[in-house]
Formats: sequence, C-alpha cells, structure tokens
Amino acid sequence: MKVVTTSPAATRALGARLGRLMAPGDIIALIGGLGAGKTVLVQGIAAGLGLKGYITSPTYLIIKEHRGEIPLYHMDAYRLAGPEELEELGYEEYFFGRGVTAIEWADRIRALLPPEYLRLDMGRVEDGGDEDRSLLFTPYGERYTILLEELKHHVDLGP
Repeated sequence: MKVVTTSPAATRALGARLGRLMAPGDIIALIGGLGAGKTVLVQGIAAGLGLKGYITSPTYLIIKEHRGEIPLYHMDAYRLAGPEELEELGYEEYFFGRGVTAIEWADRIRALLPPEYLRLDMGRVEDGGDEDRSLLFTPYGERYTILLEELKHHVDLGP
C-alpha cells in the first residue's frame, strides 16, 4: 500500500490512525533517509496509542521507552555499527514485549527482525513539494496484512 502525505501534520495524522490499530507485540520497521519523516510518523503512532508528551528520535540513546497502557518502544539504529550492538541492548525484550516497537533505520538491523512485521519505506516525493512524503507499506505476515486492510479504510491513499 502506498500513501502520499503533503505535510508533517498529514504524516503525523497517518501515524495516529496506524497507532490506533496497533496492538502489543506489533513491530514497524521504518526505512528512509534523513528527513524522510520517520520520527514524525512515530509521533503520530504515539498519539494513536494515547501517549502524551513530545516524541523525539532516540538517535543517541538507541532505545526510548514511552510508558502507557500500550507502551511504545522507539528505536533508532542509525548509530549502530551492526545488529550485534542491538543484541547487547536486549532487543528481544522489546520486540517480544507488551508494547509496540517502532524502529527507525531498520534496514541496518534487518537480520534481527522477526519473520512478521510491518515494513514502511519513506522518502521525499520526486517532483513534489518540500513536505511531500511517499510511504510504502509492506506487510510481512497475516497480522500486518490485516492491519493494512484496516488502515486502508481510514486513509486517503492520495495520488
């Protein structure tokens, strides 16, 4: 499923819709360059989960846990030299915990991703406005196929 957003507010709103559909144990792997909108989308997911407070990228911390009825485990693999560094941090506790896990720069730890997760490739839209973003959702597993079907009913898929 491909979606185009035309502002950070629209990207955040899409994330909120997605967050409202997510459940404990869900994993979203975010892939995209600097400025692709990964953190903005995670801010929306947090809002959709009912979390309060401002969400920032955990680039230097690697993992931030945001507590709520359903916690959000926000990871950023940008600064990792390789997947083994995330292993040292006990990633399994988050991946298989009672919260939702959002991983920025997930392509850097692809070997650690479980067989089932939601992949989201994000980037700027060629020939689009400065704030236009393309979001390509790819489900791995039945849970995420169902999740995307639900999301389609709540989203304007854009051009």
